[in-house]
Amino acid sequence: MKIQLLGVLLFVLIAVNEAKVFGKCDVVRMLRRGGMDGYHGYSLGNWVCMAYYESRFNSGAVGPPNSDGSRDYGIFQINSRWWCSNGKGKTANGCRKSCSSFTNDDISDDIECAKRIVRDPNKMNAWVAWRNNCKGRDLSKWTSGC
Repeated sequence: MKIQLLGVLLFVLIAVNEAKVFGKCDVVRMLRRGGMDGYHGYSLGNWVCMAYYESRFNSGAVGPPNSDGSRDYGIFQINSRWWCSNGKGKTANGCRKSCSSFTNDDISDDIECAKRIVRDPNKMNAWVAWRNNCKGRDLSKWTSGC
């Protein structure tokens, strides 16, 4: 009986914080709805490209420890040293959120934090994957067909 109850409890906990790997057009729709097309001067293609190269559109992605001990969370790989708190080490917590809030299938809080990040002096250069894979490139393929 206790094992069955424990199994049910585990299932409920997993279901509550369910992450999702989205399709490209799902991401396009969510980012458009979140006001990201043209936000702070960046086209929607920039945001979609960045999300792909940061997490492969996986809202539950948690990166390995960085050299400073921080980690990156969610579809935009939001960093725990600067933007969220994971309860480990120092953080500026610029988005005033728990890092775990960026690892579920509701990316509305991820979008709000990304908006905060891009207003910083580094802008989209804050994301290494964007700099290496998206910056200065034709990004039309990231929104085409959606």
